[in-house]
Amino acid sequence: MTAAANDHTDPPPWGKHHHHRKEHSMNRRLIVRSVAASVATALIGVSLAACAGSATDTSGEKGADAVEKALAEGGKITFWSWSPSAESQVAAFEKAYPNVDVEFVNSGGAGDSNLKLQNALAAGKGAPDVVQLEYMSVPQFVLADAFVDLTDYGFADLEDQYTESSWANVSQGGIWGLPQDSGPMALFYNQATFDKFGLTVPSTWDEYIDAARTLHAADPEYFITNDSGLDGGLGSAMLWQAGSKAFQVDGDTVTVDLEDEGAQRYADTWGTLVKEGLVDDIAGWSDEWFDGLSSGKIATLAAGAWMPGVLESGAADSAGDWRVAPMPTYDGGEPATAENGGSTEAVTKQSENPALAAGFLKWLNSSDESVDIFVGDGGFPATIAHLESSEFLDAEPEFFGGQQINKVLVDAAKSVVPGWQYLPWQAYANSVYGDAMGPIYANRGSIAEGLKAWQDANVTYGEAQGFTLAE
Repeated sequence: MTAAANDHTDPPPWGKHHHHRKEHSMNRRLIVRSVAASVATALIGVSLAACAGSATDTSGEKGADAVEKALAEGGKITFWSWSPSAESQVAAFEKAYPNVDVEFVNSGGAGDSNLKLQNALAAGKGAPDVVQLEYMSVPQFVLADAFVDLTDYGFADLEDQYTESSWANVSQGGIWGLPQDSGPMALFYNQATFDKFGLTVPSTWDEYIDAARTLHAADPEYFITNDSGLDGGLGSAMLWQAGSKAFQVDGDTVTVDLEDEGAQRYADTWGTLVKEGLVDDIAGWSDEWFDGLSSGKIATLAAGAWMPGVLESGAADSAGDWRVAPMPTYDGGEPATAENGGSTEAVTKQSENPALAAGFLKWLNSSDESVDIFVGDGGFPATIAHLESSEFLDAEPEFFGGQQINKVLVDAAKSVVPGWQYLPWQAYANSVYGDAMGPIYANRGSIAEGLKAWQDANVTYGEAQGFTLAE
């Protein structure tokens, strides 16, 4: 998802750069439908505690030693994932551990996977041993008591391998997975457009607004970016980058405050762009969006670190024009950014051999061999060792004019604003974001009013699900 870049609900899976532009449009339609289906069962997602079942590890052993013993003894497990690298990773794992048979199931995307998992948990059977899910979906399933706490298998010792922000997404009240990837945000900009109109790369949001005004005044067909107010992932990421602590969760008590200082900062700044008509209202992931990126008429994208592959595949005609810079700041101080996208794997409580499942998950997201496969297929890793490797940092993709873009993206990963939390019903929250914000964008209204409407919708929903909503 791009901040002010598109209306897509799920970030594209890593490696999507291997696909043609038309497949992006088709995938967008498929994912929108799957998310809608997932939202239709959102009520299930927060009331599954009685249905989740429990692990039936016959050995009863715990700890890192139990994981190694299970890997040596072998067995069969099932793995659901939509990552393009998953099948190759499974093949490499089975070669390293020939006694283990991993049945890989392509779960079709985040929305489809969530729906299938919810149905399996409600039925008390049919869940995989290991499942991929987005970070934002972790709280929903943890609340449902669906996952094994991997603290029991020594996973706390792995914390230092990962970036702080990605680890925080899997370790609230337990350890529910290992980070697979991350999406630190950066500013992708079209150097050719900037040169044509004499623009300089903005380091603050005030400078960004000035550039937007200059660009659009010079040629009304050009916009600094695009956004139509339908993407809750975008809205959340931009709030996070502004320093908002909009959502705070403490057990069954949830605070929803979309009027705090960070939210007001974002609303004032982005609201200026919307009110002055400085952002294009075309939908992301559409042919028009890719055309705008290819022509340079959409001049920038504030996006997660997965964006390079999307640009390379969907805007191939603009090869050599794009560059990457840190996200603009609000105060001109040290760089500050947010995560936009990212996923993990978890071990479900329906697993009959959670120690073996934990062993596979540990290898999947912490072994050099597995992470190398993931990175080679276009993924942006969450492991510090890979992010700091000279091979990764020194890469000079021709599409970005030979710029060492990973250095910018890795610096972004180190400057993620701490303290952000997702709602236990974040998938639902994102699905209704457009109801609150879409009309605001269409009518060039007040972003603050749209955020208040989104807050009211979330408070109503949370109370209906039995949560205590703090004042």
